[in-house]
Amino acid sequence: MVTDEKTTGVSRRNFLQAVGVGSSAGVMFATMGAVGLAPTAAAQPRNESWTPPRGSDFSLTGRSAKKVVVVGAGPAGLATAYELQKAGYRVTVLEARHRVGGRTLTIRGGDAETDVNGVTQKAQFADGVYMNAGAGRIAQWMVTMDYLRELGVPYEVFTNANADAYLYNERSGATPGNPVRYRTAKADVFGYTSELLGYATDQGALDQKLTAADKENLRAFLRSWGSLQADGSYRGGSNRGYAVYPSAWNEHGTPLPGPGSVSEVLASKVGQYFPFEINWEQSMLMFQPKGGMDTTYDYFVKAIGKQNVQLSSPVTAVKNTPRGVSVTYTAPNGKARQIDADFAVVSAPAGLMRRWDTNWGPDVDAALGEFAVGSPAGKIGLQYRSRFWEDDHRIYGGITETDMDLAHVWYPSYGYGERRGLVVGYYNTGANARAYADMTPRQREMRAVEQGVKIHGEKYRTELESSFSIAWHKVPYIEGAWAYPNTQSSRFKLLQQGAGNVYFAGDWMSEISAWQHGAFWAARYAVQALHARVMAS
Repeated sequence: MVTDEKTTGVSRRNFLQAVGVGSSAGVMFATMGAVGLAPTAAAQPRNESWTPPRGSDFSLTGRSAKKVVVVGAGPAGLATAYELQKAGYRVTVLEARHRVGGRTLTIRGGDAETDVNGVTQKAQFADGVYMNAGAGRIAQWMVTMDYLRELGVPYEVFTNANADAYLYNERSGATPGNPVRYRTAKADVFGYTSELLGYATDQGALDQKLTAADKENLRAFLRSWGSLQADGSYRGGSNRGYAVYPSAWNEHGTPLPGPGSVSEVLASKVGQYFPFEINWEQSMLMFQPKGGMDTTYDYFVKAIGKQNVQLSSPVTAVKNTPRGVSVTYTAPNGKARQIDADFAVVSAPAGLMRRWDTNWGPDVDAALGEFAVGSPAGKIGLQYRSRFWEDDHRIYGGITETDMDLAHVWYPSYGYGERRGLVVGYYNTGANARAYADMTPRQREMRAVEQGVKIHGEKYRTELESSFSIAWHKVPYIEGAWAYPNTQSSRFKLLQQGAGNVYFAGDWMSEISAWQHGAFWAARYAVQALHARVMAS
């Protein structure tokens, strides 16, 4: 094997850079594999320096556990309370909303939500039908899975990618009633990419980049990956799917028409959707708790003790005192109340904290200001009287991608074969999310259905029973979907140190905002810092 960094190694890197300029991440990764440069499992980094506090830390040192107020009953807040209480800390959780879970919000029949503009929706979903309005999937490597197992939360596979889901790029020429299957689009993109790379290899364009053995390995890979003909051309194949699938005897199936030309395939811009399959956050397998994402937080509350979690109790002030902290909140009866404790861990959105009465100083306030505006995101759940996407389209779970304002359409990864089902009719962000948020719930439904009919046909309209939509920047006490940190910022590092006897936690305090995993790790590090301080006192 050649390992000379100054010859073949550098040339291979240059070649990969050239491939990467005009290709998707999927093309890049597969080409790396072909020339032996894909990372191995053993090379994957791990950063899990977590030492949980234990009751023995107190009993063996003669110290006593402290009292902690946790602000916020989302993933970070409940994980904080859970880990502290396991070690013997006395914990009180204050939650502003009427339910726990934060943005891990599951909507079921009878649930009601009122937005910041006073608009109320009440879900009319049937029993067993639900919508994960926020967090909807968990990668198998995430610490979230550890908590599911530790708490005993039942879980199941979430289908994040489905070869038979659709792609519909209207701005690139897709027309109503003619979506393309994910498998078909992928076969064509990979096929033509393989053909072009093969031609470049055969015509000597890569002679200065690859050894003869490299080129032969690459050709073999491309023939398989792109389903190329013996002459190196791409003409389609069974991996594109069939108009009528093979059955038995002499029924060999009816191939799909096409493929289109390489120019047509490139112009369709479908290749942009494939990289997420190997994205480190979203690679299959992925999971979801059975019955809804918020099931996890019901289990957290049971472990913490329902009596230790106070709902409908928005905080108005957090102050350091000579003896610890003082937290003021509004009780459900409307009266102001105060809790004195040794420490506080605050997991509320940063923008909300800046409205409180605090004494942690202008530097901390300025640091929180970097996260003060949450990104807009929205979803709509569409309940149908029949699961026509399974019966008629043969789509069982997964996601249809579009370049319309819907962005993503999710099919349910539960209830297969049942009569009713719920489709997430849009999951959008940015300007599209704001546009939908400015509509009434009824207008959102009409718009989502109007667009969805182009992909799924008239049953997308006629089979509809009810809907429920969420605009996260309009949810009280949350006011945004996520905020991404600048992890190199001195202000971010300041927040990691806490402010007096106050510590901060939340997905926005992590390397991967918008995921429960990030919230859990931020909670763990806040707990670890607090406990180390107690042990050192």
